[in-house]
Amino acid sequence: MPNMDPKKNPMPTQPPLVRAHNFDEVALGYSEEQALSEAARCLNCKTMPCVAGCPVNIHIPAFIQKVREGNFEGAYRILAESSSLPAVCGRVCPQETQCESKCVRGIKGEPVGIGRLERFVADWHNEHSADSVNRPTPNGHKVAVVGSGPSGLTCAGDLAKKGYEVTVFEALHLAGGVLVYGIPEFRLPKDIVRKEVETLKQLGVRIETNMVIGKTLTVDELFAMGYEAVFIGSGAGLPRFMGIPGEGLKGVYSANEFLTRSNLMKAYLPHSATPIQHAKRVAVVGGGNVAMDAARTALRLGAEHVYIVYRRSMEELPARKEEVEHAEEEGVEFLLLCNPTEILGYRNTEDKRDPKNGTVTGIRCVRMELGEPDASGRRSPVEIPNSEFTLDVDCVIMSIGTSPNPLIKSTTEGLEVNRKGGIVVNEFGLTSRPYVYAGGDAVTGAATVILAMGAGKTAASAIDNALSGEED
Repeated sequence: MPNMDPKKNPMPTQPPLVRAHNFDEVALGYSEEQALSEAARCLNCKTMPCVAGCPVNIHIPAFIQKVREGNFEGAYRILAESSSLPAVCGRVCPQETQCESKCVRGIKGEPVGIGRLERFVADWHNEHSADSVNRPTPNGHKVAVVGSGPSGLTCAGDLAKKGYEVTVFEALHLAGGVLVYGIPEFRLPKDIVRKEVETLKQLGVRIETNMVIGKTLTVDELFAMGYEAVFIGSGAGLPRFMGIPGEGLKGVYSANEFLTRSNLMKAYLPHSATPIQHAKRVAVVGGGNVAMDAARTALRLGAEHVYIVYRRSMEELPARKEEVEHAEEEGVEFLLLCNPTEILGYRNTEDKRDPKNGTVTGIRCVRMELGEPDASGRRSPVEIPNSEFTLDVDCVIMSIGTSPNPLIKSTTEGLEVNRKGGIVVNEFGLTSRPYVYAGGDAVTGAATVILAMGAGKTAASAIDNALSGEED
């Protein structure tokens, strides 16, 4: 019998005042009993609207039906047919705007907790299955993948399953891209990422770290080494700043730098060789998921007050609802309809304001109100005259977006990019260079993990068609 409860089974979590002071995972995951109960809420619709909302086209009703039957390994096999990173997606994918937004149960209540069930299944498999992955028969073709983030790992995994010899070139010393440097441990434990990467290695994927394509090797040199196609999934790691006075002060970070120091370099540990400021009052400028991650990380590093400074209202806040709720529960303070105009600082040696040298002592903001919608459909914020105020802080983290790193485009002749630095591709992920494909944030700018994975799948299929002689 279906479970007609209008609400999802709640996700168990650490208590807010406990988790705000540790880096352990916040969400604890479903028990078997909770997973079975949630799976019973699925109506197994014949039209499967949820599948249409999934960028990697997971057969959602089929995997949930296996959960309902108690066949958790069978459910995992269905997930693995479409997703190379199910344990990751179950944690960080914005299901509420994708598959769950299409769920029929959401019409008169809450949709089925698809992401929570995906996480449960992947975690159950990782805990209980010791089976090694069978390598497919090699097909004699070689493909290079630049970047080991979600798009690169997905492309590599899909090609490896078809017998391609795939090498992933990663600029950093660990594989995982944004999954290891950008998303905090308390949202995505790095052991999960390592497990997913290990599964790809078992398929035969080689991963070369400390390889900066454009410096260590160029795209042209990869072709000279015998690779027949190249997929560029190098992400969007170039941070943006506002261009306001004081951004060069000590204590001003981009969210990328702040999170990389904490997530990848473990700067919060006593023995870490990577410095990071343990500030007492922190302002995070921006309202996306990265801003929430930075704010919650600052709390865990010992900040007494952490502010989200965002120029629109809560309704326009782009971060996931769950992340905003967790941040509020943990004590992050939201200063909405506010926009910074200057970061204040003083020299260490004299009591004199100096926006170019010294340490952060505050951030000057103006209050905003919402005017007419902009090109994206969101109401544009308009400054309220004579509304300036100063917020006393000793650290400012800029989280207003990122752009693709220009290194690859500047070292690859004939690679077309758009005005924002994104690599231009066609519907199959093919760039302006023959046999050079791209996807994920390197094309779109900063977006979601699952959209990057979808781009990796599209490109893998196109590469396979091109190299196997099946192109139209």
